[in-house]
Amino acid sequence: MDRCAIAYKLHHEGYNCAQAVVGAFEDRIGLPQGAVLTAAGGFGGGLGGSHEEMCGAVSGGVMALSLLAPYTGERAEVKRRVYALCKDFRRRFAAVFGVTRCGDLLAARPGVTDKTPAAQRLGLDKHCDILIVTAVELVEAMLEEIAP
Repeated sequence: MDRCAIAYKLHHEGYNCAQAVVGAFEDRIGLPQGAVLTAAGGFGGGLGGSHEEMCGAVSGGVMALSLLAPYTGERAEVKRRVYALCKDFRRRFAAVFGVTRCGDLLAARPGVTDKTPAAQRLGLDKHCDILIVTAVELVEAMLEEIAP
């Protein structure tokens, strides 16, 4: 399953960046169809379309990791592990694009580089598409790293 292609398709069907990223993992999340898309509805455009806060692709990645992180144990331990995982995701995204704030990313209009292999593979050239598929790619890599 090409989750990056799914995210790209969702974005071009009109879903925001957060919805596209978390929606690419909908089959693994186990909620009723459409529930994750609905839950991510306000996270696009830098939180409610303001472009002032965190990129929707980052928000969608955090949502996906929060829903898919296979941790069990005491509540405080689960919280620490999920926080660490999400912090690492944001760090990795920033390592690729330099920033995680929507407005800053819109101003920078990042293109395809050697750090965005999924965008290269799919032949993407629009900045939000590049951000979305890269976020999906990062989430996939992180899930593989934590898989038992």
